Amino acid sequence: MQTDRHTALASLIVIVTGTLWGLYWLPVRRLAELALPGAWGTLAIVAAAALLLAPVAIARRDRLGRADPLALGAVALGGAAFVLYSVGFVYGRVAIIILLFFLTPVWSTLIGRFLMGWSVPRLRLAAIAVGLVGLAVMLGADGAVPVPRGAGEWLALLSGLLWSVATTGMRARPGLAPPEAAFVFAAGATLGALALAPMLEPWPSGLPVAALGPVLGWATLAGGLWWGLSMAGLMWATPRLDPARVGILLMAEVLVGAVSAALIADEALGPLEIVGGILVLAAGLLEVWPIRRRGGAAPG
Repeated sequence: MQTDRHTALASLIVIVTGTLWGLYWLPVRRLAELALPGAWGTLAIVAAAALLLAPVAIARRDRLGRADPLALGAVALGGAAFVLYSVGFVYGRVAIIILLFFLTPVWSTLIGRFLMGWSVPRLRLAAIAVGLVGLAVMLGADGAVPVPRGAGEWLALLSGLLWSVATTGMRARPGLAPPEAAFVFAAGATLGALALAPMLEPWPSGLPVAALGPVLGWATLAGGLWWGLSMAGLMWATPRLDPARVGILLMAEVLVGAVSAALIADEALGPLEIVGGILVLAAGLLEVWPIRRRGGAAPG
């Protein structure tokens, strides 16, 4: 009974997390409108998250000090990867940015095979093929060469690649509890945003005094809710669920992001872009689908 309650709660947390991240583009673009263009708005968000989580890190500093350095680096890299994803919303269409990030199963499978030497079942190879076809269809929907166009799409594609590297490292070197992991994630994101922001846009020297309140409010809300609470919840829920269920439930992010962007920002996808997006999501399903191995059933 206790296990059933934990499973139900974990499933709810994953759904809520996916739904929240489907709406994450709203605070990012709002900060850009308020006078923090490029990665500066994301920097404000992740810095707020790191500050909010700092007391947790101080209270658990002994555990952090004993943690595997490679595990810490993998989680921090994951935060930096999400910074690229976040900034992509400033320069690209919401649904396309989300779908490009959801190509992570393709990159994760390739990294696991060629860098880590892990075996790749045929279903994973099918996921790679379907994902790449979906990418080509989605990016070539207007008849152009199917490559990312604009800074936003390139950032989203690179974000998914870096996230795959980070999650491979987390899988190879686990060990951080959710509270510490959430802080390291936000700290890595802050360092990543600090490095990226000056390369994209100059610091907004004419920041209006009247905008300081709204900027602090949006940054604290996004940092606390999205980067703090939801990520800590996801890190608690993920080990308690089958990977296939986690992957499927998180796809709420794609639906919520696409619908909200179409309704609020008038960013509807064309027919071929929708087909490409469905193929990308299908690749994600194939990547997490349980695989029966010879001699008995086992998750892939």
